[in-house]
Amino acid sequence: MNFVKKLRPFDYLIIGIILIGLVVGFLTFSGKRATSSNQIETTTDIEMEIYLRGVSLTAKEQLFKAGDETFITIRNVPYTKLKIKDVKYDKRKIMLPAINSKKPYIVVNDESTPYQYDYIVKIVDNAKITKDGDAVVGGNKVKIGIPITLEGTKYKVNGVISNVTVSPEPKDNVHEDLDKHTKMNQDVQ
Repeated sequence: MNFVKKLRPFDYLIIGIILIGLVVGFLTFSGKRATSSNQIETTTDIEMEIYLRGVSLTAKEQLFKAGDETFITIRNVPYTKLKIKDVKYDKRKIMLPAINSKKPYIVVNDESTPYQYDYIVKIVDNAKITKDGDAVVGGNKVKIGIPITLEGTKYKVNGVISNVTVSPEPKDNVHEDLDKHTKMNQDVQ
């Protein structure tokens, strides 16, 4: 009993933290508390479209080509090289008021910025899909509006994710039917 009398308030705090840690560890081990690895439902391919606005380019050749690889950084965290699936680009546009037209405006190339382009680059990756349907790439949930950097040997440009498309999952029942028919055909007496 003298040992309990010698304990100070700080000692009680340490004992309390240790007990809380043990309870949380027990609940996690028994499956009553979900961890991040339990949130992953499946792994599938995704396509991300990255919008790059106002890329200044005076070279004759374009920066991105379908089939090339580009290194990506998501939220300032380096990830990996990914394959470029498709590239769309256009010169910067502006709207001007239209006179004597059915539309109130017309869209024309912005001649004040002749070397600026807007790009949409589509890249492909393998992602983990959570139970709520979000795609996780490199430990980051990828959603529309997340900043991303594309980097190659001749460029480093910043953009945002403008679209995330999850590939449809293969239907498992096709394989079950195939297995069932295979077992029936091998059932020789």
